[in-house]
Amino acid sequence: MNVHSVISGLGKGRPRVDDKRRRILDAALETFAARGYHGTTVPEVAKAARVGTGTLYIYFATKEHLVNEVFRDAKKRLRAALIGDVPAGKAYRLDLAERWFADLWQRLGAFARAEPDAFRFLEMQDHAPYLDAESRGVELSVLAPLWLAGNQMHDRLAGVRVEVLIALVWGAFVGLVKAGRLGYLDVDERTLRDAGQTVWKMVAPRTWRATEPKPKKG
Repeated sequence: MNVHSVISGLGKGRPRVDDKRRRILDAALETFAARGYHGTTVPEVAKAARVGTGTLYIYFATKEHLVNEVFRDAKKRLRAALIGDVPAGKAYRLDLAERWFADLWQRLGAFARAEPDAFRFLEMQDHAPYLDAESRGVELSVLAPLWLAGNQMHDRLAGVRVEVLIALVWGAFVGLVKAGRLGYLDVDERTLRDAGQTVWKMVAPRTWRATEPKPKKG
């Protein structure tokens, strides 16, 4: 996979014209990412978007409505980055499991670099109290293909449920990105790749790794 092609494809559908609704969403994303939901006020978002507070309320009736729209907008971009070009109902081959994971890990890294505010916002742990049914549906639309892939490739993943492994992988990636953001670690492409290989070895059953075709000699 060409990471640069993934990065260049991110953000499509976000018009550059003076679209007030788009400006509000982008300003809200940046503000929520920096301060969290509870640390952000509607007037602060309006000021960052260069619109009046009353204008903001024309587009978004409440702060909760606004944050749900921001969440769905960011999640859909994450979904497009991870699985946007994967055919629906695709069958995942057991012998290519490691390659599939490496590709997914690399795509996640491309998204985090290209959309730092969106990634920082999505990594926050306090979304649950305010997410509505539509937002939860978008969340499931990102997770469902990962569950499908895991279940298709193996009945049991190292003796752990697929959703547990997804949480472990996500937690490892978030920790890596945070370490880079705080200056504890230089997360370049090599570091990202090495970290992904380490995570794979931690979570993948031996049966998966054993079925990976061995390179031909000569």
